[in-house]
Amino acid sequence: MSSMAQSGRLLDIQSVTVEFNAFKALDQLDFSMAYGELRFLIGPSGAGKTTLLDIITGKTRPTHGRIVFDGLPAIQHLPEHQRVRLGIGRKFQTPSIFGSLTVAENLEAAISFRDGLVALATRASDKQRRRVIDTLEQIGLTPRAQTRASQLSHGEKQWLEIGMLLIQKPKLLLLDEPVAGMTRRERDRTGELLQSIAHEHAVLVAERDMEFVRRFAHTVTVLHTGKLLCEGPVEAVQNDPRVLEIYLGRAHDDAPAQGRVHVAH
Repeated sequence: MSSMAQSGRLLDIQSVTVEFNAFKALDQLDFSMAYGELRFLIGPSGAGKTTLLDIITGKTRPTHGRIVFDGLPAIQHLPEHQRVRLGIGRKFQTPSIFGSLTVAENLEAAISFRDGLVALATRASDKQRRRVIDTLEQIGLTPRAQTRASQLSHGEKQWLEIGMLLIQKPKLLLLDEPVAGMTRRERDRTGELLQSIAHEHAVLVAERDMEFVRRFAHTVTVLHTGKLLCEGPVEAVQNDPRVLEIYLGRAHDDAPAQGRVHVAH
């Protein structure tokens, strides 16, 4: 067993810097996640949230530093498709689904992303069909299995794309603002879904909806100017004077009590 697995850390980002024309999007960032952990990532615009997701998936290469994943050192040198094979899946804010295919067919197609093109050219096996059925149930879309994806509501499209990641059996899911544009009921269902899948997968959620974060987060990481500002339970983070300052633009000792409510909601 690797030292990484023994420590319980799935992801370990070590002193990573990402520099664009002398601008540091990430600045000597240290960040780690455990197996099966649900982590929320927050911070003001330009804090480095998207860049952090980009360097984990391989869309962006660090200028300096090291990324260790599931005991494998230096994955920062690997291309994106190899990181998918290692078990890193990412969902962007806008759903990437096949509108002309049914919900079930989208899930069948997603299996091939991890299993290879051979799977795409052949009929689904009994084992793969079982995975589709189980995933439909997990994301709450069993009644919509034969519905064309283009006919789904916005929230249902988001759940389908999460299902398309889940069916590939990733070790780590990266979700970029998954509840943007959703109704309150859809946001609640999404939060419950994320909590349920975090038992088997690590899930990192970059989110702006602070009410959603407050309701469903346990551990929150706050980025600011490419650095880790603070990290911990959501109750502690939302009342941290440094967090209040960056969100409200006030000095620590000037932040009134009502400002804390603004951050928490």
